[in-house]
Amino acid sequence: MDTVNRFTNRVAMYVRARPAYPNAVLRCLVERYGLGPVTHVVDVGAGTGLLTRLLLTAGCAVTAVEPNERMRAAADAMLGGHPGYASRHGTAEATGLADRSADFVTAGQAFHWFDVPKARAEFRRILRPGGYAALVWNARRSSGTPFMDGYQQIIDTYGLDYTEVDHAHVVDEQTLAGFFGAGGYAEHNFVNQQILDVEGVIGRLSSTSYMPAPDHPRYGAMVEAIHALVSATAVRGKVAMFYDTQLFVGRI
Repeated sequence: MDTVNRFTNRVAMYVRARPAYPNAVLRCLVERYGLGPVTHVVDVGAGTGLLTRLLLTAGCAVTAVEPNERMRAAADAMLGGHPGYASRHGTAEATGLADRSADFVTAGQAFHWFDVPKARAEFRRILRPGGYAALVWNARRSSGTPFMDGYQQIIDTYGLDYTEVDHAHVVDEQTLAGFFGAGGYAEHNFVNQQILDVEGVIGRLSSTSYMPAPDHPRYGAMVEAIHALVSATAVRGKVAMFYDTQLFVGRI
């Protein structure tokens, strides 16, 4: 599986439609783990900079490490003017950064793409003594409202390799325990949501690598299904998509 280039043709959708991380994630890292202005964070698999942007608001320096050229260019376009921001080509398994150069290493919506043993070794190499690793996901709820139920049905109907790549099917407690090691980890959970119109729903679904792209034979039918779902469930043209934002923090 080419994990680097899966999103190359979906960058514009990713920037426009993916949910931000709630401010509660940042508050937790600041208040419980000491993230702050003197902190150097390495955001691995930074993508278009969604988590990077939130981290920068704490006043810390953030180095975004991203192997996909188009995604990194999108992050640079959004964040390049920020004095605390830097980016570089690299992967979770080979960041290219110096030993003991980071106070935090983060991964937002990315850990499930990593070679976990190699990434763990790399994180340990670049973290300073006492530093933290923090893994974050916006985990979309698959049920709970008529819209969310229908959205999941569309994924089940039109998804290409959903069960193989969705993080909920790839990352389990055993994987996390092996990554964080003997020191263990703490789990923090927050509620997040997006309010979307029909074009926002199409963009959100199209931003995922496991759904048909516009040139796929089933894309048109998928879009028709989205229009029907939103028409049936929207309130004044808008629907709510709910997430459970999961944050896992520990020393490795």
